[in-house]
Amino acid sequence: MKIKISMYDGCGDLFPAKAHNDDAAYDLRSRTDMELPVGRSVLVPTGVHIELPPDFEAQIRPRSGLALKHNLTLTNSPGTIDAGYRGEIGVIVLNLGDKPFPVRRGDRIAQMVICRLPEVELIAAEELNETGRGAGGFGSTGRA
Repeated sequence: MKIKISMYDGCGDLFPAKAHNDDAAYDLRSRTDMELPVGRSVLVPTGVHIELPPDFEAQIRPRSGLALKHNLTLTNSPGTIDAGYRGEIGVIVLNLGDKPFPVRRGDRIAQMVICRLPEVELIAAEELNETGRGAGGFGSTGRA
């Protein structure tokens, strides 16, 4: 499967890449220098524009090292890039740390996983089949 990627002017060096051949995700890099303030979400531009086939999406996910070492996560994780979107991919990064975090051009800030979507049809129903779980949701198993 080949997916077209177009880069913002002057950002060819930021082309998404996998660190290892068997990685699931492509690294996304910041195209600008900026500072992430404590307790705030900031849109970090990547310079990446993507053309996905109609039955695909790109999921934008946090980087585990940034989460563990610096308390950075993505506010809308995973973020979804729809097949029809052609604008620049931006990453909404939230700094949960105790000090501002500097981001430099070229820093890896998120991961992008490209996924095929199943073809489904939603149908209206008056009732649903019963299950052992039923309507039990958050915390319903007794474990936090």
